[in-house]
Parts: sequence; structure tokens; C-alpha cells
Amino acid sequence: MPVTQNKKLTPIAVLSSGGLDSCVLLYDLSVNYSVVPIYVSQGLAWEPEEYSALETFISALHTENIHNVVKLRMPVEEIYEQHWSITGKGVPSAKDPDEKVYLPGRNIFLLSAAGIWCATHDVKQIALGSLAGNPFPDATPEFFNEFAKVISTATSSMIQIITPYRDLTKSELIKRFEHLPLHLSITCNAPSNGTHCGKCNKCNERQEAFILADVTDRTYYESKK
Repeated sequence: MPVTQNKKLTPIAVLSSGGLDSCVLLYDLSVNYSVVPIYVSQGLAWEPEEYSALETFISALHTENIHNVVKLRMPVEEIYEQHWSITGKGVPSAKDPDEKVYLPGRNIFLLSAAGIWCATHDVKQIALGSLAGNPFPDATPEFFNEFAKVISTATSSMIQIITPYRDLTKSELIKRFEHLPLHLSITCNAPSNGTHCGKCNKCNERQEAFILADVTDRTYYESKK
């Protein structure tokens, strides 16, 4: 079941969340690739807002090199149980450290779903918008390299995992792509009606990055610092 939208361009899958980093990556790769956005639905509290933002952002790009979003289901409620990401209660605030927002094994889930889809659709590369300084154990170059080997072996299909922004900070990414409609993306753990809460760890990280980049932040926050 090969991807055939643009036969002149090599297809590439992008793990897409509707967040700023992956939205920028979709645009960036669409210049030279036929891009397949993959959204893995896990039953997390913010997913309806996130998915809507992803589709809105893609529509605003007006490019034929990005496919319709492929939505895959991989529920984690039975694994995460009463975790804040499922219940929406006790969302890490701006004052909480990054460790509080860690979702155990998240990239294992995402890459497993995307990798199997790619293997069955003749797509050889998966891209993620992972940035410099990502502190989590499933976001290291070693993890991505080893997981690519595992998924390739398991599916008998050579799958490569790439992270083009591994050496960039969020502020550097914003500065480089400030011409894009970045305000349409959602980087928030508690969005409501398409609006950032402005109070969570992710909103704080986003606002600080715009300030550091010296780029006007057109994002609307319910509570702005």
C-alpha cells in the first residue's frame, strides 16, 4: 500500500502533534518531500484541541506536498490510569520542572504505531521535531538509532528515524520560521476551545521561547505572563 500523492518526491512520515515543533517540521520537509503527517491518538486529555490545531495549521500552508493526516489509535488509559495526562487534573504548572511533564514510554508508543504504518505503506523515514536539550530517555540519539533497528528488524523493512532539529532550541526554531502561522499551533497541556491556558509548563516554555527569539507571539493565552 504505497503512498502515491506526489510520485516525484520521496515520501516521509512526520509524527505530528499540532505542537509548534512538529508543525514547523511538516512545512520544512514539505519543500523536498511528500509528507505524511501521522497523529497517534492515545486518549490524552488535550488531543481534540491538538488534532484540530494540526489540521488548521496544515490548511494554512496551502501546499500539495502534505498528505491528509493519518490518524492511528493506540489507547494508553489502562497503562497510565489516573495520570494527569488522562484525567486533565493536576496538570504541571509553569513552576514545575520538565520531569513533571514526562509521559513514560511516549516515543515507544508513537514510533511503534508510525513504524508499522510506514512498513506497510512503503515509507522508509519517520521524522520527529525533537529539539536540543530534550531531557527524556526516549528522546536521545541513541534511543532513536536503536529503535529504528528494532522496528526495521521486526517489520523486515528498513525504517530510518530522523530528528532534523536535534541541535536547535525552540527559540532558534521560532526565529528561523517566524514567517509561518505559528500561532495556529498548540503547545499546551490544558487547552480549551483552541486556546492555550497560559499556566502550564508547556505554555511557559512556549512564551519564554518567543521572548528569547525576540519574535512577536501572536498566540492567544487565557493567562499571559
